[in-house]
Amino acid sequence: MSSFDHEPIVEMRNIEKHFGPVIALNGVSFDVRPGECHCLLGDNGAGKSTFIKTMSGVHKPTRGEILFEGKPMSFDSPRDAMEAGIATVYQDLAMIPLMSVTRNFWMGREPVRRVGPLKFMDFKTANEVTMEEMRKMGINLRSPDQAVGTLSGGERQTVAIARAVHFGAKVLILDEPTSALGVRQTANVLSTIDKVRKSGIGIVFITHNVRHAMAVGDRFTVLNRGRTLGTAQRGQITPEELQDLMAGGQEMVELEGSLGGTV
Repeated sequence: MSSFDHEPIVEMRNIEKHFGPVIALNGVSFDVRPGECHCLLGDNGAGKSTFIKTMSGVHKPTRGEILFEGKPMSFDSPRDAMEAGIATVYQDLAMIPLMSVTRNFWMGREPVRRVGPLKFMDFKTANEVTMEEMRKMGINLRSPDQAVGTLSGGERQTVAIARAVHFGAKVLILDEPTSALGVRQTANVLSTIDKVRKSGIGIVFITHNVRHAMAVGDRFTVLNRGRTLGTAQRGQITPEELQDLMAGGQEMVELEGSLGGTV
């Protein structure tokens, strides 16, 4: 069964977000289904950051509707979204470089053991789970005590992704995960994205790099100046057409047939 046979986990319908007189999102429609990687492409200033924050519960839309598993979504905070299963991995990763991989993996959700009336972090369980979850993603750590700051950029991305998956993500939003990586590290992160998608999680891959999107994407949506210009399935659009849409969207009329209609 392909991901297109499933109902969307998250669906955004004609979303607008205004900040005073500034319209950051102006009629964005987008959805993500289980087991697919839906790439959202846009250049700087396209509205990607506002999109992420609106989908993940940071911002409430000014207009439009967001459905989560078919029901109207009314998260009051990012924590509500996280508890429902929407996890966001931002570019800065929110990790503490001098702390161990285990500490970063479990931050705020540490397993505990009791000794009489006292509670302690269960390091044995935490270390075993951390090593196993990283191994599943293709990363063999020297030790769970290894400082996150000693890992490569791609490995740190993998820690953040593995953490989200372990804590029950249904949708994983990745904010430019390959933007600051070299060729080999990029390949590792794209491989991790593929593994996560195959486990049935819906992935929103936000990027301005068409080649990286084409490597793992099942669908592609272009965001330009706060509007979605169209959505295409894999095989329906070329990298050059995607790049042209990102650059200005002037070719939308010509491409409408290949895009399967605008979103």
